[in-house]
Amino acid sequence: MRFTVHGGHPHKHPPMARHWLMKSEPAEASIDDLARAPAQTLAWTGVRNYQARNFMRDQMQFGDGVLFYHSSCAEPGIAGIAHIAGPAVPDTTQFDPASPYHDAASPAAKPRWLQIDVRLERKTRLLSLRDMRQRPELATMQVLQRGNRLSITPVSEAEWQAVLALLDA
Repeated sequence: MRFTVHGGHPHKHPPMARHWLMKSEPAEASIDDLARAPAQTLAWTGVRNYQARNFMRDQMQFGDGVLFYHSSCAEPGIAGIAHIAGPAVPDTTQFDPASPYHDAASPAAKPRWLQIDVRLERKTRLLSLRDMRQRPELATMQVLQRGNRLSITPVSEAEWQAVLALLDA
């Protein structure tokens, strides 16, 4: 925690906002579903990878930017911009036997899996995976690395700005 003194009173500086790419299968939750959701906010549930879970638990914070990415579909790519709208909390689907994300081994007293709310900022034109691969300024993005299957990956400030510029072009 960082404090500075202004007029003799300590004030906590908010941490610098981070940026993320979050993958969703449009058949489960698309950018259009997010746009139609109450308050244009959806709980990001069903993450069953420890590294992605740890991003939610340890690094994602209210206001962080999100590239909403459609995956496992005819044309994968970034379909919109969103932001983190709340803290990570236990994922309710892990306790629901009817859910495909049910985890009978996850203890209710110490849940294994988390969910986080995501709020729409704007739907964009699709920036396809194919188009992303052709842009040298995006070459370092984790989503473009061979073998990457994480549903949540960090995005650098330079990558974030490059994506925004491409979407606004």
